Amino acid sequence: MEMQKKKNSNPAYSTQKYINVAEIKENTLILKDGSLRAVIAVSSTNFALKSEDEQNALVAAYQGLLNSLDFPIQILIHSRVLDIEGYLGKLKGLAAGQTNELLRIQMTEYIEYVGRLVEFANIMSKNFYVVVPFSANPVRQTFGSRIKKLLNPVAQIAMNQEDFHRAKTKLDERVNHVMSELGGVGLRSLVLTTEELIELLYESYNLDSAAPLHAESLEGMEISQ
Repeated sequence: MEMQKKKNSNPAYSTQKYINVAEIKENTLILKDGSLRAVIAVSSTNFALKSEDEQNALVAAYQGLLNSLDFPIQILIHSRVLDIEGYLGKLKGLAAGQTNELLRIQMTEYIEYVGRLVEFANIMSKNFYVVVPFSANPVRQTFGSRIKKLLNPVAQIAMNQEDFHRAKTKLDERVNHVMSELGGVGLRSLVLTTEELIELLYESYNLDSAAPLHAESLEGMEISQ
Protein backbone atom coordinates (compact mmCIF):
# COMPACT_ATOMS: atom_id res chain seq x y z
CA MET A 1 0.00 0.00 0.00
CA GLU A 2 2.84 2.36 0.89
CA MET A 3 4.62 1.62 -2.40
CA GLN A 4 1.42 2.28 -4.31
CA LYS A 5 1.00 5.61 -2.52
CA LYS A 6 4.55 6.65 -3.37
CA LYS A 7 4.00 5.67 -6.98
CA ASN A 8 0.87 7.80 -7.28
CA SER A 9 2.59 10.82 -5.70
CA ASN A 10 5.46 10.71 -8.17
CA PRO A 11 5.24 13.75 -10.50
CA ALA A 12 6.37 11.54 -13.37
CA TYR A 13 2.97 9.85 -13.32
CA SER A 14 1.01 13.08 -13.79
CA THR A 15 -1.21 13.66 -16.81
CA GLN A 16 1.32 16.12 -18.20
CA LYS A 17 3.64 13.20 -18.95
CA TYR A 18 1.20 11.94 -21.58
CA ILE A 19 0.47 15.31 -23.21
CA ASN A 20 2.47 15.96 -26.34
CA VAL A 21 2.97 19.64 -25.49
CA ALA A 22 6.37 20.85 -24.31
CA GLU A 23 5.64 24.56 -23.95
CA ILE A 24 3.06 27.26 -24.64
CA LYS A 25 4.25 30.76 -25.47
CA GLU A 26 3.38 33.67 -27.74
CA ASN A 27 -0.04 32.18 -28.53
CA THR A 28 1.63 29.03 -29.85
CA LEU A 29 1.76 25.39 -28.80
CA ILE A 30 5.25 23.87 -29.00
CA LEU A 31 5.10 20.09 -29.22
CA LYS A 32 7.76 17.75 -27.91
CA ASP A 33 9.00 17.04 -31.43
CA GLY A 34 9.66 20.77 -31.97
CA SER A 35 6.70 21.41 -34.27
CA LEU A 36 4.31 24.31 -33.66
CA ARG A 37 0.54 24.59 -33.49
CA ALA A 38 -1.79 27.58 -33.57
CA VAL A 39 -5.44 27.23 -32.59
CA ILE A 40 -8.09 29.38 -34.26
CA ALA A 41 -11.52 29.80 -32.66
CA VAL A 42 -14.20 29.87 -35.34
CA SER A 43 -17.82 31.01 -35.24
CA SER A 44 -20.61 28.74 -36.44
CA THR A 45 -23.52 29.06 -38.83
CA ASN A 46 -26.85 27.25 -39.04
CA PHE A 47 -26.55 25.46 -42.36
CA ALA A 48 -30.06 23.96 -42.15
CA LEU A 49 -31.71 27.39 -42.01
CA LYS A 50 -29.98 28.60 -45.17
CA SER A 51 -31.72 28.63 -48.52
CA GLU A 52 -30.61 26.16 -51.17
CA ASP A 53 -28.59 28.82 -52.99
CA GLU A 54 -26.91 29.88 -49.75
CA GLN A 55 -26.11 26.27 -48.89
CA ASN A 56 -24.56 25.71 -52.32
CA ALA A 57 -22.50 28.88 -51.92
CA LEU A 58 -21.24 27.75 -48.51
CA VAL A 59 -20.30 24.31 -49.82
CA ALA A 60 -18.44 25.87 -52.75
CA ALA A 61 -16.61 28.29 -50.44
CA TYR A 62 -15.65 25.47 -48.07
CA GLN A 63 -14.43 23.40 -51.01
CA GLY A 64 -12.33 26.36 -52.12
CA LEU A 65 -10.87 26.64 -48.62
CA LEU A 66 -9.78 22.99 -48.62
CA ASN A 67 -8.39 23.17 -52.15
CA SER A 68 -6.31 26.23 -51.23
CA LEU A 69 -4.42 24.38 -48.49
CA ASP A 70 -1.06 22.73 -49.07
CA PHE A 71 -0.78 21.66 -45.43
CA PRO A 72 -3.02 19.63 -43.10
CA ILE A 73 -5.42 21.19 -40.60
CA GLN A 74 -7.40 19.73 -37.73
CA ILE A 75 -11.01 20.68 -37.02
CA LEU A 76 -11.79 20.44 -33.30
CA ILE A 77 -15.27 20.55 -31.73
CA HIS A 78 -15.25 21.15 -27.97
CA SER A 79 -18.49 20.52 -26.05
CA ARG A 80 -19.13 21.88 -22.56
CA VAL A 81 -22.11 21.90 -20.22
CA LEU A 82 -23.86 25.26 -20.41
CA ASP A 83 -24.91 26.83 -17.09
CA ILE A 84 -28.10 28.82 -17.71
CA GLU A 85 -28.94 29.62 -14.09
CA GLY A 86 -27.92 33.24 -14.57
CA TYR A 87 -30.12 33.50 -17.65
CA LEU A 88 -33.11 32.02 -15.83
CA GLY A 89 -32.51 34.30 -12.86
CA LYS A 90 -32.60 37.33 -15.12
CA LEU A 91 -35.86 36.14 -16.67
CA LYS A 92 -37.41 35.63 -13.24
CA GLY A 93 -36.51 39.18 -12.28
CA LEU A 94 -38.07 40.55 -15.47
CA ALA A 95 -41.17 38.43 -14.97
CA ALA A 96 -41.60 39.69 -11.41
CA GLY A 97 -41.51 43.29 -12.60
CA GLN A 98 -43.74 42.71 -15.61
CA THR A 99 -46.93 44.82 -15.48
CA ASN A 100 -48.58 43.11 -18.44
CA GLU A 101 -50.31 40.06 -16.98
CA LEU A 102 -50.30 38.10 -20.25
CA LEU A 103 -46.57 38.64 -20.81
CA ARG A 104 -45.85 37.74 -17.19
CA ILE A 105 -47.71 34.42 -17.55
CA GLN A 106 -45.94 33.64 -20.82
CA MET A 107 -42.52 34.39 -19.32
CA THR A 108 -43.29 32.26 -16.26
CA GLU A 109 -44.34 29.33 -18.44
CA TYR A 110 -41.20 29.72 -20.54
CA ILE A 111 -39.00 29.75 -17.42
CA GLU A 112 -40.69 26.60 -16.13
CA TYR A 113 -40.29 24.90 -19.51
CA VAL A 114 -36.57 25.66 -19.74
CA GLY A 115 -36.11 24.59 -16.11
CA ARG A 116 -37.74 21.21 -16.78
CA LEU A 117 -35.71 20.81 -19.97
CA VAL A 118 -32.45 21.34 -18.08
CA GLU A 119 -33.45 18.71 -15.50
CA PHE A 120 -33.76 15.97 -18.12
CA ALA A 121 -31.04 16.96 -20.57
CA ASN A 122 -27.64 18.60 -20.34
CA ILE A 123 -27.60 21.80 -22.36
CA MET A 124 -24.32 21.76 -24.23
CA SER A 125 -22.35 24.58 -25.79
CA LYS A 126 -20.15 23.68 -28.74
CA ASN A 127 -17.03 25.64 -29.60
CA PHE A 128 -15.27 25.15 -32.92
CA TYR A 129 -11.54 25.39 -33.54
CA VAL A 130 -9.12 24.94 -36.43
CA VAL A 131 -5.62 23.74 -35.50
CA VAL A 132 -2.89 24.90 -37.88
CA PRO A 133 0.49 23.08 -37.78
CA PHE A 134 4.00 23.95 -38.84
CA SER A 135 7.06 21.74 -38.61
CA ALA A 136 10.47 23.08 -39.60
CA ASN A 137 12.80 20.70 -41.40
CA PRO A 138 15.31 19.36 -38.89
CA VAL A 139 18.87 20.57 -39.39
CA ARG A 140 21.52 17.86 -39.44
CA GLN A 141 23.98 18.43 -36.62
CA THR A 142 27.69 17.91 -37.17
CA PHE A 143 30.23 16.98 -34.53
CA GLY A 144 31.55 20.54 -34.55
CA SER A 145 28.09 22.03 -33.95
CA ARG A 146 27.55 19.74 -30.97
CA ILE A 147 30.86 20.84 -29.43
CA LYS A 148 29.87 24.46 -30.02
CA LYS A 149 26.63 23.92 -28.08
CA LEU A 150 28.55 22.57 -25.10
CA LEU A 151 31.09 25.42 -25.12
CA ASN A 152 28.58 28.23 -25.64
CA PRO A 153 25.12 27.28 -24.27
CA VAL A 154 23.96 30.93 -24.13
CA ALA A 155 24.42 31.31 -27.87
CA GLN A 156 22.50 28.06 -28.36
CA ILE A 157 19.55 29.42 -26.38
CA ALA A 158 19.54 32.57 -28.53
CA MET A 159 19.70 30.44 -31.66
CA ASN A 160 16.74 28.39 -30.46
CA GLN A 161 14.78 31.60 -29.99
CA GLU A 162 15.69 32.62 -33.52
CA ASP A 163 14.58 29.24 -34.83
CA PHE A 164 11.30 29.56 -32.94
CA HIS A 165 10.49 33.01 -34.30
CA ARG A 166 11.49 31.95 -37.80
CA ALA A 167 9.13 28.96 -37.60
CA LYS A 168 6.40 31.07 -35.99
CA THR A 169 6.57 33.52 -38.87
CA LYS A 170 5.83 30.65 -41.26
CA LEU A 171 3.06 29.44 -38.97
CA ASP A 172 1.51 32.93 -38.85
CA GLU A 173 1.44 32.99 -42.65
CA ARG A 174 -0.57 29.78 -42.64
CA VAL A 175 -2.87 31.10 -39.92
CA ASN A 176 -3.56 34.31 -41.84
CA HIS A 177 -4.35 32.29 -44.96
CA VAL A 178 -6.78 30.02 -43.11
CA MET A 179 -8.51 32.95 -41.41
CA SER A 180 -8.86 34.73 -44.74
CA GLU A 181 -10.46 31.66 -46.30
CA LEU A 182 -12.77 31.23 -43.31
CA GLY A 183 -13.92 34.80 -43.83
CA GLY A 184 -14.83 33.83 -47.39
CA VAL A 185 -17.09 31.12 -45.96
CA GLY A 186 -18.77 33.78 -43.81
CA LEU A 187 -17.20 32.69 -40.52
CA ARG A 188 -15.50 34.91 -37.95
CA SER A 189 -12.25 33.69 -36.44
CA LEU A 190 -9.54 34.67 -33.98
CA VAL A 191 -6.31 33.11 -32.72
CA LEU A 192 -6.35 31.81 -29.14
CA THR A 193 -3.98 33.57 -26.76
CA THR A 194 -1.52 31.77 -24.49
CA GLU A 195 -3.95 31.94 -21.56
CA GLU A 196 -6.82 30.64 -23.69
CA LEU A 197 -4.68 27.76 -24.96
CA ILE A 198 -3.83 26.76 -21.39
CA GLU A 199 -7.52 26.90 -20.43
CA LEU A 200 -8.53 24.83 -23.46
CA LEU A 201 -5.97 22.12 -22.68
CA TYR A 202 -6.89 22.05 -18.99
CA GLU A 203 -10.59 21.68 -19.72
CA SER A 204 -9.92 19.01 -22.35
CA TYR A 205 -7.90 16.82 -19.97
CA ASN A 206 -9.85 17.60 -16.77
CA LEU A 207 -13.48 17.17 -17.77
CA ASP A 208 -14.70 16.43 -14.24
CA SER A 209 -13.11 19.47 -12.61
CA ALA A 210 -13.69 21.95 -15.44
CA ALA A 211 -16.31 24.52 -14.54
CA PRO A 212 -19.44 24.65 -16.70
CA LEU A 213 -19.66 27.39 -19.28
CA HIS A 214 -21.93 30.21 -18.14
CA ALA A 215 -24.50 31.47 -20.59
CA GLU A 216 -23.02 34.96 -20.85
CA SER A 217 -24.27 35.31 -24.40
CA LEU A 218 -27.79 34.47 -23.25
CA GLU A 219 -27.60 36.85 -20.31
CA GLY A 220 -26.62 39.63 -22.70
CA MET A 221 -29.69 39.14 -24.89
CA GLU A 222 -32.19 41.97 -25.02
CA ILE A 223 -35.62 40.80 -23.91
CA SER A 224 -38.52 42.84 -25.21
CA GLN A 225 -41.25 43.70 -22.76
